[in-house]
Amino acid sequence: MEKTISIAENLTKAFSLCTLAYLLSLAVALFVGHSLDGHHPIIIVFWADLTATLVPYLFSRLFGNASFYDAYWSLAPLPIALYWMFGIAPINVITARKILILSLVLFWGLRLTWNWVSQWRGLKDEDWRYSELRKKYRSWFWIIDLVGIEMMPTIIVFLGCLSLYPSLSESKNAFNILDVIALIFTAGAIVIETTADEQLKRFKKKFPRPGEIINRGFWAYSRHPNYLGEIIFWWGLYIFALAASPAYWWTIVGPVAVTTLFSPGQYPFNGE
Repeated sequence: MEKTISIAENLTKAFSLCTLAYLLSLAVALFVGHSLDGHHPIIIVFWADLTATLVPYLFSRLFGNASFYDAYWSLAPLPIALYWMFGIAPINVITARKILILSLVLFWGLRLTWNWVSQWRGLKDEDWRYSELRKKYRSWFWIIDLVGIEMMPTIIVFLGCLSLYPSLSESKNAFNILDVIALIFTAGAIVIETTADEQLKRFKKKFPRPGEIINRGFWAYSRHPNYLGEIIFWWGLYIFALAASPAYWWTIVGPVAVTTLFSPGQYPFNGE
């Protein structure tokens, strides 16, 4: 009984600190964004996003757990989408496309965040890949944490979010066939990710021994169907951008960056 209470108290403390970190991160982003008022919205978001990343980094250093950053991937796109939709475009031009995209991004982000929350076990629970890097680089881990674990993913997510700018703030075209294709991609990606994550959870619960490899469900067809779903999601957002304004074709750097991130051997954190 005492052990159960202790675990609950530790989790409460951990998630309270994590919540504080992300609220402070949002506050920093808002401050930086306000300070850059008058600049292009993409520039504003870039610097606000980059600076806000320093907050979970500081918490990761203070508490010796780089997993403080883990939820940033799925949370950062939410205020970015909200800013580009409501902070730039007049409220009277909120279209069905914008509502659809915002809904998809919100559902994707909250689901992915909850998937992490439901598995994190507190301040002593650090992603094993980070722990291995911590042991390997020791005194140099602080720079690995800052650049590799936190800043690089932040930049990649920012690049992925570039597709949201034309579709949420500068839509030129009416809803069209590309929007339908984009919807199929993004919604399908969320289904793939959700199903794959749930299949993995059930497998780990049934076969808790280390070294067991899942080979059923979506995992029978892809080594990492959850990452496949993630890649497809960002390509879906890019198709929405093309549907809204083909002039923003260059935002393809976003899904390309995400695809590269999850390509085998390209990044030390892309495997289970």
